[in-house]
Amino acid sequence: MVRANGAVSLRELARVVQTSEVTVRRDVRALEAEGLLDRRHGGAVLPGGFTRESGFPQKSHLATAEKTAIADVAAGLVEEGEAVVVGAGTTTQELARRLARVPGLTVVTNSLLVAQALAHANRVEVVMTGGTLRGSNYALVGSGAEQSLQGLRVSRAFLSGSGLTAERGLSTSNMLSASVDRALVQAAAEVVVLADHTKLGTDTMFQTVPTDVMTRLVTDEPPPHDDRAGTELQALADQGVQITVAGSAVASGGDGVVGRRPRRESPLPVQRRGGPTAQLRSAPAGLLEQQQAGERARVADMRRR
Repeated sequence: MVRANGAVSLRELARVVQTSEVTVRRDVRALEAEGLLDRRHGGAVLPGGFTRESGFPQKSHLATAEKTAIADVAAGLVEEGEAVVVGAGTTTQELARRLARVPGLTVVTNSLLVAQALAHANRVEVVMTGGTLRGSNYALVGSGAEQSLQGLRVSRAFLSGSGLTAERGLSTSNMLSASVDRALVQAAAEVVVLADHTKLGTDTMFQTVPTDVMTRLVTDEPPPHDDRAGTELQALADQGVQITVAGSAVASGGDGVVGRRPRRESPLPVQRRGGPTAQLRSAPAGLLEQQQAGERARVADMRRR
């Protein structure tokens, strides 16, 4: 399956071979020891280390339920009449499908997939960058894309990537994509990173959004055994990134219908470097303190597990 698709999720693999994810995870470790694949949080990819980047067809099969939950939460951050930039990626494509329902919106993007998702939306204006088409992710890159963003200013940017760590922030495996993403960041007053738990703790070649530039991270709740993801979340919060955890599909019933927990926002307003304390809009002070304490306890428990 990895050779055919370039990547596979543990959940999908367990479903296909009709066994548990615990068994699949053990076998994936054995295959990695033989050099046949590389493990990623929640899945496996073909070997390649820092330099390899999966194409759109491969990425679209990984953590699909988590990306949907993240997109639902991220869309709730956008208000009527706003101007935003949306970068390329499978998660941002899911976001774009939901932004089609926001009236008076202006979306600047270098992604053909994002533009396609918004093409028939009423009262949503889509502005495409220039540039050269990169076929692996259907994005416009290069100097043309970067120059078209000069002088632009919007309220916030929504970006995804290949990996996210507290030390380096968001990163990607392609130099041209990274350069355009950095230009998108420069155009926005706030930067919202969309990254499912499979990307937490993963580091790739080219930095796009340093941690101290990130305003908010929208992610899903890591599995209990995923210590590295929990550690990264706590480290990101300690550096002032506001964390919002979306409910995601976590269990499947006998009829194959996947259940979803309600989403919940988990603000961690920590003093940002060089800026004021970030807080969720309209959150009462007492409630905010309770949320902070509850989230710190949840992350600490996650790390212990």
